Amino acid sequence: MFNLDVQVAAVVVVVVVVVVVVEEVLVVVVVLVVEVVVVVVVVVVVVVVVVVVVVVVVVVMVVVVVVVLRAAAEIQIQVVDVVEQHKTGCTHRRSTVEAVTAGVVVVVVVVVAAAAVVAVVVVVVVAVVVVVVIVAAGLVVVVVVVVVVVVVVE
Repeated sequence: MFNLDVQVAAVVVVVVVVVVVVEEVLVVVVVLVVEVVVVVVVVVVVVVVVVVVVVVVVVVMVVVVVVVLRAAAEIQIQVVDVVEQHKTGCTHRRSTVEAVTAGVVVVVVVVVAAAAVVAVVVVVVVAVVVVVVIVAAGLVVVVVVVVVVVVVVE
């Protein structure tokens, strides 16, 4: 009878240990899966944001190039008009003003284009930093969970 009680007690202890170990392993697996899902979602969101920003900047740059080329052509036309008017001795204030206005437009457009490029660089750098921080935080969580499980199991 004593042997049967000892055997039953041993089986119960083994079953309890197995259940505890399996439970801890399941906790680790769930945490790892959640961590991977969170990292993947964040990386996808960051990539989508970066792609959208890059597309917007490319569109802006195309518009900038078109505007600059049109303004440059306008400046050339106005300068030719002013030169012709000076040759003939007839001055026309409007042509000079239009040439200066076109020059200001070119400068503004170039400044806007430079700001757009800087914005893209900043967005990409921030996106990379966010991804690195999230992955690092995920690794810390995984290490902490594994250490806790090992300590609990032991």
